[in-house]
Amino acid sequence: MHLEDAQRTIGLVRSHAAEWRIDPHKIGVMGFSAGGHLVTAVSVHFDKRLYTEVDAADKQSCRPDFAVALYPGHLSRKEGTLALNPDIASRITAQTPPTFLLQNENDDSDTIWDSVSYYAALLKAHVPVEFHSYAEGGHAFGLRRTKYAATEWPILVERWFHSIGVITD
Repeated sequence: MHLEDAQRTIGLVRSHAAEWRIDPHKIGVMGFSAGGHLVTAVSVHFDKRLYTEVDAADKQSCRPDFAVALYPGHLSRKEGTLALNPDIASRITAQTPPTFLLQNENDDSDTIWDSVSYYAALLKAHVPVEFHSYAEGGHAFGLRRTKYAATEWPILVERWFHSIGVITD
């Protein structure tokens, strides 16, 4: 999926919210690794679509209301540093959606620096952010439960949804 696809999808979901009986103000994005990169990209590239409008769905906001990025990759300017890619860093504002980040420190893809850098940039911009870092658990666990605490992330995300008002019951 490309950034344009993510922007279009959020607009389409918002345009069908009444029909699909969902709250148009509780539409978020979630991704793992490279998908986590896409989550960050759509979280900061929402003020202007990167494609020509197709229909009324493209008049809807493509800003996610929340973002969940698990071991997001390709955010650093240079691997192993805290310097964020300027295309992401220069676009982080207080309007960037609340974000949940989770990372394992022994992730062999070196995404720990991406997560830490993005977390720091969100804090600096006063974006509500929750960051969980675990010593072990590696990369690419997704929904698969393992012996590592990081794989309990769905419970953490659900709690976070309550704290930011996405879930209100």
